[in-house]
Amino acid sequence: MKKSVLILIIVLCVVIYCLGLFAVMSLAKNTNLPGSKAIAIIEVEGPIYDSKPIVRQLKTYGKNPLIKGILLRIDSPGGGVAASQEIYSEVKTVKSKGKKIVVSMGAICASGGYYIACPADIIVANPGTLTGSIGVIMEFPIIDELMKKLGIRFEVIKSKEHKDIGSPFRPLTTKERELLNEMTLDIYDQFIDAVVENRKISPEKILPIADGRIFSGRQAQAYGLIDSLGTYEDAIKIIANFCNIKGEPQIIKERPRFAFFKYLLSRSLYRILIPVPLYIYPSSN
Repeated sequence: MKKSVLILIIVLCVVIYCLGLFAVMSLAKNTNLPGSKAIAIIEVEGPIYDSKPIVRQLKTYGKNPLIKGILLRIDSPGGGVAASQEIYSEVKTVKSKGKKIVVSMGAICASGGYYIACPADIIVANPGTLTGSIGVIMEFPIIDELMKKLGIRFEVIKSKEHKDIGSPFRPLTTKERELLNEMTLDIYDQFIDAVVENRKISPEKILPIADGRIFSGRQAQAYGLIDSLGTYEDAIKIIANFCNIKGEPQIIKERPRFAFFKYLLSRSLYRILIPVPLYIYPSSN
């Protein structure tokens, strides 16, 4: 091997080593080691139709020992049942492993938004935050009369009678309405179970107010649905204190990556094309 090549390899190795050392030192400096003061903030904004970005952040921050706690900033009317349940499940998992989790409610944190907030250690809302809306809704358009006027007919070949239940091209039968109502009530019971388990409110107390109505933050506190009234900044102070952080905490937050067309597509699929149950406050559609 030529001497010049050997020198080049040695120089590259030294450079790589120095860069790695610099990265480690920067990490230590940025996280204030030992005794990190880092708090991760995860923002849940708008209708909840895709759980993956939130679950991914929860997993990442939950595994990082340098992050003392997670603040969930929720400004959402809710959304898909499955997406809400997946986030809810991950919040419970991260919390069960010892990570402190506080929720800060924005202008609205209703239905599925409230569902994912339930497992948090502390829930903070503004006095005027719209929250609650505990319930399930399932709606879809029926456009058979419009199709008749346009001279369009649909032929359906199905394996059994209920295979096309919820089709927009014909009204529901009485039996189908009963089946969908049973399913909706079962999903509603799952919501009630989540509130009872996490908020320590008896079914006797929660059922009379779990009829889909919304509350102000102050009303929600009176019913035991939240823990404290306060702003976003108050919530940061609360989680810092909860995590025994002295002074100003270091804030870790992922840069938002908003896929507009993906959002529109998912929203269209949920709201128009596919009849699925939703944990959502209807006025936010």
